[in-house]
Formats: sequence, structure tokens, C-alpha cells
Amino acid sequence: EELAKEKAELEKVLSSAARLKTMIKKEIIADAEKYGDERRSPIVERAAAQALDETALISSEAITVVLSSKGWVRSAKGHDIDAEKLNYKAGDGYLSSAQGKSNQMAVFLDSSGRAYTLPAHKLPSARGQGDPLSSYFTPTPGAHFVAVIIGNPDELYLLSSNFGYGFVVSLGDMQANTKKGKAVLNTGKLAQALPPVKISSVDTDQIAAVSSAGHMLVTPVEQLPQMAKGKGNKIINIPSKLLNAGEESVAAITVVPEGAKLVVHSGKKHKTMKTAELDGYAGERGRRGLKLSQGYRTVDRLVIE
Repeated sequence: EELAKEKAELEKVLSSAARLKTMIKKEIIADAEKYGDERRSPIVERAAAQALDETALISSEAITVVLSSKGWVRSAKGHDIDAEKLNYKAGDGYLSSAQGKSNQMAVFLDSSGRAYTLPAHKLPSARGQGDPLSSYFTPTPGAHFVAVIIGNPDELYLLSSNFGYGFVVSLGDMQANTKKGKAVLNTGKLAQALPPVKISSVDTDQIAAVSSAGHMLVTPVEQLPQMAKGKGNKIINIPSKLLNAGEESVAAITVVPEGAKLVVHSGKKHKTMKTAELDGYAGERGRRGLKLSQGYRTVDRLVIE
């Protein structure tokens, strides 16, 4: 009688999916109450999975990226490279260099204000004379490369044109994955982009801009906006008539960190200007500036010491 009763109960359960699930549920709950303990594997929330960045697999080595005046690029190991003394093709020579790491992106700026990007580890070795950038990119017709920079995406640079306009931009905003590059600085039809200058501190750095007529103006970096692209604001004033006629433009521009000295190179001569002397050229952004002393009004370059 007991077996017959049990058989009837089992057949009743097996004949119904709902009863079967209920029985299993009750048995699991009973076992959990009898044998269960506190959870040992914690439940945590994770961020959504991302595609693996190939640069994460690349070794981080110190390198120096060298760009020639004809647009040839190469990469040398280490930061103790004298890029100006490397061998160059006949009629070519040193233009720009930047120190960084092999797992970073190298950004190249042309005179039209477009920026082009290459992974540093893909650059040819400095043991040879490199490759032309035209084999990697499709530059703007008539434009030429003016500089190379490399670093972390959040590093800030002063981007400016020889017409005296500029703005602050992050290196990440200059990076692009296309062969045609990315339009960053709006130079218009006549102006040309100048080499970007790294900014140490927006709050304390000063901009020193010199026109081809020898006018110099020193203004705070903080007076310029930070933008991803555009024309920017006027840094130093040069009369439009002189700009459009090609009679005057910005000859050199740089960023002077707090307490640093500015070395003005004019031909074979140079003079070092300390903070007190630089303060004499300080003024509001967009002013004409003051003339440099006689003999230093034709400026070749500005160097930070």
C-alpha cells in the first residue's frame, strides 16, 4: 500500500512539468537552508569591455623622432641624440625633433594647419635616412611639414600662425587616424602654421611673440582659449595691410615657463633675457608690442634656457 501510494505520487509529479519544477525548487531551498553559508565569491560591477589597444602590447622605450626639412622622418633610440648632426640627403637638413616613448603617437603638423598621426613604433630607424611622410599621408597640396611632436594625449601646446593668431590645444585633440590628417588650425589662404610649443603651466607660462619687424610682446598663456580646432585669438597685432602684402608676419613664438630665461637669436648674435627684462615687453594680448634693441630686430629663433 505504501509503495502504491508513493508510485501514484511520483507519477503525479512526473506527469506535470509545473509540479516537477516546484519539487525541485523546494528541494534546492531545503538543501540551501541546511547546508548553505555566506557567499564567498563577491559580486562586483565591471566597466564594459573595450577592444584591446595595440599600444598596450608595445614596449615603452625612450626615442627621438627626427623630421627633415624635406619631410623625411625617422626614429632613434634614446633621448641623447644630436638630431642636427645626423646624415641627411643632399639638399635636405634638420627641421624638427621630439623626445617621447615608442608606445606613444607622433603628430606631424603641416603649414596649412593640418595634423597627421603615426604610431611611433612604426617609424623607420634612424640608422637610415628614414621615409618621406608622403608615403604615409596625403598632405594638403602646396603645404609643407613644419614640426613633429610626441607625448601624452593630455599634454597642452600653443598652436599659432604667422599672422599672430593662436590657441591652446591638447595633443589628443590633434591626433587623427586618416591619411588626410585633421584640420586643427585655421590659417586661411595666406597664413601658415608655426611649430607647436609645449606648455608647462597654463597659469604661469608666458607667450613671447616676435614679428619680422622686431616687435616683441609678452602675454600670459591663460589669456588664450583652449580649443580643439579653429583660428584662435590674436596674440600679437600686426597691421592687416602689412600681413596681406607679406611685408611683416610673426618671425618666432615660444612659451616661457616661470623663472626661465629667453635667448633671442639674431644671425650669429644672441642675447639672454631674464624675467625682469621680459617684463618690460609685457602687455595685453593683441597689442603691437615694443621694438627689440637695435641689432636684434631680425629674429631667427627663440630658445628657452
